[in-house]
Amino acid sequence: MLNASPIRTIDVHQHLLGEALVEALARRTEPPMLVRRRDGWTFRLAAEPDSVLTFAATDVESRRAELGEDGIDGALVALSTALGIETLPAEDAVALIEAHHHGIEVLPPEFGGWGAVPLAGPELDPTTVDAAIDRGCVGISLPAAALVDPAAVARLGPLLVRLELRGAPLFIHPGPVGGVPTPDAAHLPHWWPALTDYVAQMQAAWFAFLHAGRRAHPRLRVLFAMLAGGAPLQLERYSARRGVPAPDPDPLVFYDTSSYGPRMIAAVAEVVGTAQLVYGSDRPVVDPRRPRLDPDLRRALVATNPSRLLNPDPKGALA
Repeated sequence: MLNASPIRTIDVHQHLLGEALVEALARRTEPPMLVRRRDGWTFRLAAEPDSVLTFAATDVESRRAELGEDGIDGALVALSTALGIETLPAEDAVALIEAHHHGIEVLPPEFGGWGAVPLAGPELDPTTVDAAIDRGCVGISLPAAALVDPAAVARLGPLLVRLELRGAPLFIHPGPVGGVPTPDAAHLPHWWPALTDYVAQMQAAWFAFLHAGRRAHPRLRVLFAMLAGGAPLQLERYSARRGVPAPDPDPLVFYDTSSYGPRMIAAVAEVVGTAQLVYGSDRPVVDPRRPRLDPDLRRALVATNPSRLLNPDPKGALA
């Protein structure tokens, strides 16, 4: 698990499937599942085109080498909520989440992880948050699709309260794609969900938290993947349609830069401030070529701001 003492810079958003999770997904007969190919595996999800499970998604040593290439000391690994594991029937979700947590526990010390919790059923168990944090996870990741409106945020209240009490952050990640797949789903470009469903989910989750989540959870630190789909850029429209002034930037809400470059980063920073941005590569899902940034801004993204995100005490060391 992530060792606090030598870590100076950090990538807050990676995916790395451990052997236990690969084996568990390969045993499944319906999505989410892995289907063996002659030269590897194919991911099959309920409402997305099939995708290839690449070597980069499972190879720990190459990932360690990539940290050095990126100039990063450590990384946090998350279960991709796009798989839809959290919302499976409880027995299935618990088994796959256990495999994910086990995979985090056996990673080298350069890596830490975001925990996951099952979300099916009428009542949510906040002790699942405790269990993940007690195993060393820095916080919990949740699918944006589970926070798409104020009622959804309220349903997740028991989990969010427990995160607040534990002083641990929440990571909101896109997926899974909702609805029933159309006959043409398999023929969509592989990038289609990431540019449509994912962006819409992240924006909805951001506005739901703005409208209802912060009032209910005043001390909760929240990280939105992919700059929240650019949601802060919609604040002028929010103000016009709601008839209220745009709120000031929330110092406890952070945004990872995954899949975006300098123009979008600068645009969002103009609205929320550079102190709320952190570096997330989303390895190995996208090409993680680092955007060319001012050295002071890069230092803030990979060191100063992640420390504030991951620590209840803003003056504390990265943990």
